[in-house]
Amino acid sequence: MQDNKKALKKQMSQNNLHFNKALGQNFLTDDNILDGIIGAAELDKMVNVLEIGPGAGALTTRLAHGAKKVVAVEIDTSLIPMLSDTLSRFDNVKIINNDILKIDLKKLVEDEFNGEPVRVVANLPYYITTPIIMKLLEENPGFESIIVMVQKEVADRLSAAPGGKNCGAITYSVNYYCEASRVVDVPPEAFVPAPKVWSSVIKLVLRNSAPVDCKDKNHLFELIKAAFLMRRKTFINCVSNSKTINCDKETLREILNKLNISETVRGEALSLVQFSQISDEILMRNL
Repeated sequence: MQDNKKALKKQMSQNNLHFNKALGQNFLTDDNILDGIIGAAELDKMVNVLEIGPGAGALTTRLAHGAKKVVAVEIDTSLIPMLSDTLSRFDNVKIINNDILKIDLKKLVEDEFNGEPVRVVANLPYYITTPIIMKLLEENPGFESIIVMVQKEVADRLSAAPGGKNCGAITYSVNYYCEASRVVDVPPEAFVPAPKVWSSVIKLVLRNSAPVDCKDKNHLFELIKAAFLMRRKTFINCVSNSKTINCDKETLREILNKLNISETVRGEALSLVQFSQISDEILMRNL
């Protein structure tokens, strides 16, 4: 790993490049972790890959060896020449210099992969992890799985069981769209520069159908967000203060009693099914 770190620093220096803190750049150099990500992706020459944040191309190179086609989206314009040089020997790799949050994912999959299924591999900047993951899940144009490197605390929430102690609002959103599992925890020294926190690689396998049948998916997610705005307060106190849900305490008590749920319950103690039932009840009463 030390040799990889030295090689990366030399490569950056030769190209007169610097690690961009504003973009949250931490480049993975640990061969074991890189190989673990490739193993989790389960690549073969029939598999297409969308990589987000290729950085210096260490993971991209491995992806190119195993996949049918790789499209790597890199936001940092200054990295493109070095990345292009590193990947020049592969004819199955395309680099796109753009912000993944601004890309039309459906059009990208149609244009680059002919609408075929795609697996996503991403090393995301920690400051923008949630928006990118939610975009991938909500706009899903045919993703089979998403393998993503995130901060360990975020991975705890993403892979938690709804109703468990580590769950947050995003836990329920992820659980609605996919099944999450932990691949490996990653120490700071696996990166250059080393972040101050541990990271984790998680794998999200997209569901063929949602695990709950709700009247309005958007309302369900708004309800979940409202329930987690103030973690130490009860579900009723949180949701009754939400302008997007527009439901008073008395109505919420009636709904919880009807569903045999305690009036003092907190958001993190509810299951996705219970959130769905509450959402449907609120919608019926607001007709």
